Amino acid sequence: MTKLCIKCLKSETTDSGVKYGQFLLDSLNPGQGVTIGTLLRRVLLGNLGGTAITAVRIAGATHEFSTLKGVREDILEILLNLKGIVFKNSTKDCSLCRLKIQGPAIITANSLELGPDLKIINPNHYIATIGTNNILEMEFKCEYGTGYKLAGKKTQENSLDFLDIDAVFMPVHKVDFNVENIYESNNQNKERLILDIWTNGSINPEDAIFESIDIVLKLFNDLLDNKSQSNNETKEIIDNDPIIETHMNISIEELQLSVRAYNCLKRAQINSISDLLKYSPEKLQEIKNFGQKSADEVFDALKNKLGITLK
Repeated sequence: MTKLCIKCLKSETTDSGVKYGQFLLDSLNPGQGVTIGTLLRRVLLGNLGGTAITAVRIAGATHEFSTLKGVREDILEILLNLKGIVFKNSTKDCSLCRLKIQGPAIITANSLELGPDLKIINPNHYIATIGTNNILEMEFKCEYGTGYKLAGKKTQENSLDFLDIDAVFMPVHKVDFNVENIYESNNQNKERLILDIWTNGSINPEDAIFESIDIVLKLFNDLLDNKSQSNNETKEIIDNDPIIETHMNISIEELQLSVRAYNCLKRAQINSISDLLKYSPEKLQEIKNFGQKSADEVFDALKNKLGITLK
């Protein structure tokens, strides 16, 4: 039997930092190509984490529609430019970055003062231009996450001066896959899966695909680990309450109760013996107008007619 493996067919890096990789999974059984390709594509695009700027504090700016003296761009344009900076973080901790530049100057991503765990993938990314000798000072919050994070209202007191930014944490930009049929010499039909992956440069396509496989394995391992626990819980329920299954469809009319006790049970939506057995003796006596005398009548009827004794 041929062991499955992933072969890297192509690996490229563009000037902007975008990384591309093409991978091959060979000798798959019919139907497995689409299944594996769809699963990996969803995990690659939605479950891998990354680091992005989530908030920024700009000296002299109180909201995103402000303008700064000597700066060509308004605050909204600067915020949009900041979203394009790609970070690589060796940890998942929140970090603070700073920028302080006196003009005239063209500000790019490599002007940021980073923490020891952060690295900028696209240092030439444009942020803003200062046309005079004014000073532009900013402070950024960089957070690790998955998917999207929409800018919301500030809830923390220490975030009062920060402007929230819509953050895109996903390091994988695009995933394509193609399934091809192959015919082996022993007249067996096989499939091969070709995966094309583009990332923002913060992660290699090869690392991304193996990280996605690890996520899928952990998911199914959790399901397998919970299988025995679920079976034990189901067995315990069956062992402890075999009477419920036996008398599931017997109506309470079979108990031949008095009118008072019968009406109280009906008003409580107790229509069958299985409904009645869900009530403990204490809970049964809490039913409106259902006193001790009615409870004793029900207990005696269950014991004498069905052989059931409520503990």
